Amino acid sequence: MIPDLVAVGEAMALVRGSGAGPLRPGSPAEISFAGSEANVAVGVSRLGHRGAWVGRLGDDDAGEMILTGLRGEGVDVSHVVRDAARPTGLMMRHRRTADRVILAYYREHQAGAALSPADLPLDVIAGARILHVTGITPALGPTALAAVEAAVAAAREAGTTVSFDVNHRARLWSPEEAAPVLRRLAGAADVIFAGEWEAAILLGGERGPHDAAEGLLGLGPREAVVKLGADGALARTAGDLARVAAPPVTEIDPVGAGDAFVAGYLSCLLEDEGDLRARLDRAAVCGAFAVSAYGDWEGFPRRRELGLLAPGDNVVR
Repeated sequence: MIPDLVAVGEAMALVRGSGAGPLRPGSPAEISFAGSEANVAVGVSRLGHRGAWVGRLGDDDAGEMILTGLRGEGVDVSHVVRDAARPTGLMMRHRRTADRVILAYYREHQAGAALSPADLPLDVIAGARILHVTGITPALGPTALAAVEAAVAAAREAGTTVSFDVNHRARLWSPEEAAPVLRRLAGAADVIFAGEWEAAILLGGERGPHDAAEGLLGLGPREAVVKLGADGALARTAGDLARVAAPPVTEIDPVGAGDAFVAGYLSCLLEDEGDLRARLDRAAVCGAFAVSAYGDWEGFPRRRELGLLAPGDNVVR
């Protein structure tokens, strides 16, 4: 069955320290997985759509754990490539204090960085309604960049909507290195997501949310969404403008909120219902769910739960 959304990119095993404090021998920890593109596939699947993740994993226990977890969330992983020569990547994170999360990535020479155009199921991408990519995978290496660009080219040729989350990672490349690639991907996207500082990388300087969205539209997309964290989000098209506040919640873990936001927005696009404001409303609710629970994707809402953060009746029946 052709998926509604195909996300192309990276997934890593995750070791997540429990509680606050430095990591020491014997510190309690949890094993999971993470990766922006895989997170979005989980998010749209939880909201009732057919999500698929395409990437490259090591032929190892970590890779098997990731596949098992994604299958359990209803994500199609039938086109994932297993690499016998390279290990699955690893991310470690812990809360050093109650307010500071420390992240460490072990990506060098790992399977995800070896993703190439030959790994792509181009017919599946062409048949999907949305292709989702980010600015993370292109930073992993030349073949990974080529794979993302090949996926976008196949989607555009087929008329598949291209979703692009800038997701700049300073540990992977500098703004100066990233800017030309990110602008090129933005110009090929139909929908772009960026934080204010990420928009500044593409546009060559800081702007307010309204001007940032307008500038992003000028690069080529038909919808530009500026994520404002606790201040909500703003979106603009050629004929519409909307801004929403973030639902008031108690933040427990900020990691993964942006991916939940994107999944919520794209789920509305898949349903062909609602306007720009409706898409932002659901995106903001999904982001609020993510920050209100521990984990990179574990707190993402299921469709029946969306009303929990709406005003009024909060009982799920």
